[in-house]
Amino acid sequence: MNDHFNKLNRSEDERLACLMEECGEVIQAIGKIMRHGYGSHDPTVQNSPNNRAMLTKEIGDVLACIDMLFDSGDVSAVVACRNRDEKLLKIRKYLHHQEDHLASSPKPSI
Repeated sequence: MNDHFNKLNRSEDERLACLMEECGEVIQAIGKIMRHGYGSHDPTVQNSPNNRAMLTKEIGDVLACIDMLFDSGDVSAVVACRNRDEKLLKIRKYLHHQEDHLASSPKPSI
């Protein structure tokens, strides 16, 4: 029985919490890159990965959480990919520093 006001079950809540946490870690990784650059790394940790590697890891973690939402049926992968493609087309006119091929070609849909 679910008496919570938002009507989420525990599984839905857990998946959203995972995605939220991972999105926060992506934001943190981006902040480090913007402050210190892609090649910088944590000087207090021996052999620590650089900021580019950390961002790549965190994006992978977000993608895993998104896959969980798709696989569970919480959101539609088809609709999400369609929205992604639409965004790539709309955002072109606002991008000032992207190569034409990056800004103009949507990724393949699944």
